[in-house]
Amino acid sequence: YYDLTHERLTADIPFLLRVASGLNGAILELGCGTGRLLRPLAQAGCHIIGIDSSSIMLARAETHLKQESDSVRQRITLIQADMVDFAIEGEFALVIVPYNTLMHLTPTQMGQAFRRVKACLTDNGRFVIDLANPMIVANTPNDRNLTLENQFVDPETGQLVLQMASNWLDEDAQTLQITWLYDAMPVEGGAVQRKVATAVYHYLFPHQIELLLRDAGLKLLEIAGGYDGESFTEESDRLIVIAGR
Repeated sequence: YYDLTHERLTADIPFLLRVASGLNGAILELGCGTGRLLRPLAQAGCHIIGIDSSSIMLARAETHLKQESDSVRQRITLIQADMVDFAIEGEFALVIVPYNTLMHLTPTQMGQAFRRVKACLTDNGRFVIDLANPMIVANTPNDRNLTLENQFVDPETGQLVLQMASNWLDEDAQTLQITWLYDAMPVEGGAVQRKVATAVYHYLFPHQIELLLRDAGLKLLEIAGGYDGESFTEESDRLIVIAGR
């Protein structure tokens, strides 16, 4: 269901291709998941290493890569590692932490990850973080009611899947816990099949991210409110952070 939930998420791809086109060197993606971004970046000619802590995610990424040409596959390397404590040879012109991935880390872990990025970023390299707007996250209704977020058809089973979510906001801890219920409707009789997933997102405001970057020896270069470089405001959909050494 991870792939089906994110298959419509494509708006960040042109943005990352533009950033990569202005840099000369390899790319490192932290939290690459099943390879949603690896493939279009490699198709554009970029050499990219993707790391993820989940062997299941990486196995699915390998399956997706079988659909690509030999030349595209040769530009992609997958490594199972923790973005908080990874050791990797070489330097990278671009390091990316894609759509909300950083929010899985606590602030302490974010600082540790930033220090690892500093160690492998080229002098003129760029570090791009893509986050949900913390102002919007902080205003999430805290009623824990179930809401229908999405629905899709599972091509492997033909089942209609309803994706519902319940939120629990802790403003003091700056966390948002989300529980997702995936209800697969029976095709011919039978019972509804339910799968449950949970995540705790840690949201930080721009000044807090800047402090963590500074502590890691990185400089905040730009903050944007979306993939077209628009100014960040309280109403922005995204918080795009670009840093360097």
